[in-house]
Amino acid sequence: MNDMPTALAPSAATPVSSHSWRLEFRELFRLAWPLIVAQLARSALFTTDIIVLGWLGAQFVAAGALANALFICTLLFGIGVVGAVAPMAAQAIGARDLRIVRRTVRSGIWLAILLFVLLFPLAWNIGPIYRWMGQDPELIALADIFIHAAVWSLLPQFIFVALQSFLNAHGATRAVLVINLCGVAVNLLANYVLVFGHWGFPRLGIMGSGLATTIVNVAMLGFAILYIQLHRRFRRYHIWHKFFEFDWHRMWALVKIGVPIGLMLLAEVALFTTASLLQGLLGENELAAHSVALTIASLAFMVPLGISTATTVRVGIALGEGNREGIRMAGWAALAITLGFMAASAILMFSFPEQIVALFLNSGIAENQAPLALAASFLVIAALFQLVDGTQVTMAAALRGLSDTNMPLIIALAGYWAVGFPVAWYLGMHTPLRGVGIWMGLAAGLAVVAAILTVRWSMRERLGLTSRKPA
Repeated sequence: MNDMPTALAPSAATPVSSHSWRLEFRELFRLAWPLIVAQLARSALFTTDIIVLGWLGAQFVAAGALANALFICTLLFGIGVVGAVAPMAAQAIGARDLRIVRRTVRSGIWLAILLFVLLFPLAWNIGPIYRWMGQDPELIALADIFIHAAVWSLLPQFIFVALQSFLNAHGATRAVLVINLCGVAVNLLANYVLVFGHWGFPRLGIMGSGLATTIVNVAMLGFAILYIQLHRRFRRYHIWHKFFEFDWHRMWALVKIGVPIGLMLLAEVALFTTASLLQGLLGENELAAHSVALTIASLAFMVPLGISTATTVRVGIALGEGNREGIRMAGWAALAITLGFMAASAILMFSFPEQIVALFLNSGIAENQAPLALAASFLVIAALFQLVDGTQVTMAAALRGLSDTNMPLIIALAGYWAVGFPVAWYLGMHTPLRGVGIWMGLAAGLAVVAAILTVRWSMRERLGLTSRKPA
C-alpha cells in the first residue's frame, strides 16, 4: 500500500533537534522525566512480586529470586535487541522518512516474535540448568512453577518494547508513563486475586505470581496498541497493514544494532550477579548487606536510565536531520543532567549511609547490626561510583543514537570482565577488604567503561560516527 501523501509531511508535533543549549536541555527534560517515573514503575512490578511472595514465606521469596536470576537475563537480552527500534526510528523521524519508521517498527515486532521463539526453550528449562548447578531441589521445584507461568510474558514484553520505542522516538513519553502506571495497578490486582484466591479465584500461590507477570504484560501491550490505534498521529503509520510482508533488510539492520545492545546489558547484569555470588561466598551478612546496598544504588540508577533513553532519541533525531551541532548538544546536555543528579545522590549516600540503609533493615533487631554496618560501608563505595555509573549509561546511549553499538560492547566486556571482575575477586576474596573490595571492583569496572565511552563520544567526528547515514 502507498502511504497517504499527508503521512509524509512533517507533523507539527514531530520532534526536531536543537540549535541552542536552552532548548536542548528543555527537550531532554521533557522527554526524560516521564521515562524516569516509568522506570521506577517497572521496578515496582518486581518489588510487588517480591512483597507478595514474602507473604507466602521466605522459601517462596528465595524460589522467586532463583527463578528471576536467569529469567531476567533472558528478558534483558531480548529487550536490548528489540530496543534497537528506538535509535533507528528516531533517525528516520529526523530524516522525515516516515515509511522507514513504519518498516522499523513492524520489523521490530517480528524480531520480538523471533526472539520469543528462540529464547523460550532457555527460559522454560531453567530447572535442568539449576539442577546441573547443584541448587536446592525444593527451590528448583517452586522456581519451575513460577517460570512456567511467567515465561509467556516474554512475547508481550518484547513486542511492547518495540511499540514503546516507537512512542519514545516521537516524544510520547507521557503515554509510556501512563501505560506503566496502569501496569502497576493491574499487577497488584492480579497478584491479589491469583496468589491468595480472592473474589472466587483459586489460590494459586507462586503460580499465581507467575501468571500475574504474564497478565500484566499482556495488558500493557494491549494498552499500547489501543493508544497507537486511537491516536491520529500514530494511526497514520498503518503499522499492522500488510503485516505479513516480511522485511528482511530492515530486520537485519535491527539485529546488527540490537544484538550488541542486548549483549552489553547482559555483560553488566552478569557482573553484578557474579558480585552477589562472591558476597554469598563470604557469608550471609555480606550477601544481605550487598542486596540492600544494591537495591539503593539501583533506585538511584533509574534516573540516568530514563535520561539515557531520551538521549538515544535526541541524538538519533539530530543524526537523521544531519545536525552535527544538535548531536553534540544532545550528548553533552544529557551527561550534564545525569552528573548533576548522580552527584546529589552520591552526596546523600556518602553523608548518611547508616540512616539510608536503616530504611531497609530494622536496626532494632540485634542480628541486623552486622549487615547494617556492612551495608553502610558498601553504600559509601556505591556513592563513589554514582558518577561513573551515570556516565557509562549516558555515553553508551548517546553512541547508540549514532547506531554505534559494536565497539561499546567490546569496551563494556573489557571494562567489566577484564578489570571489574578480577579486581572484585582479588580484593574481595584475597584481602581484608572482603565485601568492600567487591564493591571497589564494581566501581573500577564502571569507571573504565565510563572513561573509554566518553573518549569515544568526544572523538565521534574523527571516527566518522556523525557522517554515517541513518540506519
